[in-house]
Amino acid sequence: MPGSATEPYDLAVIGAGCAGLAGAVAASEQGLTVALLDASAQIGGQFHRHPAPALGAARPRAPHHDEAAFDGLRRRLEASDIAPLLGHHVWSVVRESGESWAVHATTGADGEEERPVRVRARALLLATGASERQLPFPGWTVPGVVGAGGAQAMLKSGLVLPGRRVVVAGSGPLLLAVASSLAAAGARVPAVVEASGYLRYARHPHALAANPGKLAEAAVHGSALLRHRVRLRTRSAVTAVHGTERVEAVTVSRLDTRWRPVPGTDRRVPCDALAVGHGLVPQLDLATSLGCATRPTPDATRALALDDLQETSVPGVWSAGETGGVGGAQLACTEGELAALAVAARLRGRPALTGSRRALTLRRRRDRMRAFADAMAAAHAPGPGWTRWLTDDTDVCRCEEVTVGGIREAVTDFGARDARTVKLLTRAGMGWCQGRVCGAAVACLAADGGGAVPSSTDRRPLAVPVPLGVLAALDEAGEAGEPGDTRARCLTPRDA
Repeated sequence: MPGSATEPYDLAVIGAGCAGLAGAVAASEQGLTVALLDASAQIGGQFHRHPAPALGAARPRAPHHDEAAFDGLRRRLEASDIAPLLGHHVWSVVRESGESWAVHATTGADGEEERPVRVRARALLLATGASERQLPFPGWTVPGVVGAGGAQAMLKSGLVLPGRRVVVAGSGPLLLAVASSLAAAGARVPAVVEASGYLRYARHPHALAANPGKLAEAAVHGSALLRHRVRLRTRSAVTAVHGTERVEAVTVSRLDTRWRPVPGTDRRVPCDALAVGHGLVPQLDLATSLGCATRPTPDATRALALDDLQETSVPGVWSAGETGGVGGAQLACTEGELAALAVAARLRGRPALTGSRRALTLRRRRDRMRAFADAMAAAHAPGPGWTRWLTDDTDVCRCEEVTVGGIREAVTDFGARDARTVKLLTRAGMGWCQGRVCGAAVACLAADGGGAVPSSTDRRPLAVPVPLGVLAALDEAGEAGEPGDTRARCLTPRDA
C-alpha cells in the first residue's frame, strides 16, 4: 500500500547543499518520494550557509552570491512533498534484504540526548560535500588561525569576523572569495597569499574557453581586491605564525615550483588573524563504507568514480557534487539533477537516459564544468616541497599533540611507511576528528615527502562519532525499533 508504515522512500538524499537540494527537488518533480537528510538545522550546505534567524540580521544575504539559484531551489522544495530531515547526523548506511537501504542517523537539539533514527529507501544519492585540507606549519595552532572556509562560515552564519586585520593564505580559488567577503564586511586584508600561480590555468585553454563564466567570476573577485587595496602574492606561502595568546604576525616566504621556500625571501606581515586553507577534500566516509570505488584527482586527493549518469560502482547508489571531485555550486546542481533523472528512470523501469534531451543537456553542461574543475585542481595541486616549512616541534595531529618529529621518528627509526602504521605508533589521527584535519599531512610525512599529499580512503564503519546508546538501540540483526519504543525510530513516507 503506498505510504504504508513498511514502505520505504524511493530516494534518500544525504546532504542538503547545492547537489542534494537540486537532486531532491528534481526527483520529487519526477514523482518519487524523497527524504532529504542533513546534519545542519538549515538547508543550503556550506555554500548557501545563512545566519540563524535569532540573530536578526538586517542584510542576511550580504556575504552571499548566486542567491537567485538558491531561492529557486528553496521554493521548489517548499512546494514539494519532500521530507526535510534536518539536524540528522548520518553515521551509517547498510543494504537491507531486498532492494532497499537503511540510513542510520541520530537527531536531537542542542543539549538534548541524541536519538536514533532509521530511514529506509530504495535508492541513495550521496551529496556529502567536502572539507578543507590543512597543511601544518609552525604556529598554526595559535589562537586566531582559522580555516579559509571557516572564516567564510563565521561571516555567513555568525556575522562575525575572525579578526580586524586578516591575512588570507593557502591555495585555491576559495581564497579570492574569502578575501573579498572579509574586505567587504569591514576587515583589513593585508594580503592574499597563494602558493600556486594562476598562469597554470593557461595550460588548459579549452576548459577556459568553454567556461567564460568562471573568468568573469574571477574578474569580479579581482576587482573587489583592487577596490579594497588587497595585495595578491602568488607562489608564496605563510610558513610561520608569530604570537602566543593570539596571532601577531605571519612570515610569508616565496616558493619555488615544488613549493619549497626560497632562502632569503621571508617577509613578516603584521595581522591579528590568519585564514588558511589548501583546497577541499571530498567527504567520502559514507561512500567508502559502502565499498564505492574511488579515483585519484589532479590535486592529489580522491573522489568517487562515477559513470556517465552519476552512479557509483555500487548499484543503487548515486552521487553528486564535491564527492565526485570539487567543482563548485553550479556543477553540483547540474550533477544533482542528472542523478535524480537517472534514479527516476531506474526505479520506474524506464530505458536508460541516453535518448533524453534534458539528460543530454545536463551531461554536456556537467562535462564542460568538470573539465574546468580538473584544470582548477591541477593548477592548485600542492607541491611535495611543502614539508620544508616544518620544524620537528610543529604539531601535525592537534587532537593527540603529535609533532613532525614524532612522525619522522616513526618513519626513520621504526620503519613506518603508511599513515595507518604511523597512527599505531604515534596516535596521530586517533583524536576527536579521526584524522579529518591531519590525515593528508600524516600520509605525506609517512611517505617521507615522496608524493604531493596522499589522501586516505580507509573504510570506516561509522562515518561520524555516535553515542553507544544509539548503537545499543539496534537489535542483533542491526534493525531499528518501532516508533514509540526506546530504540530507534523508523521514518517512512507516511511520517512526512
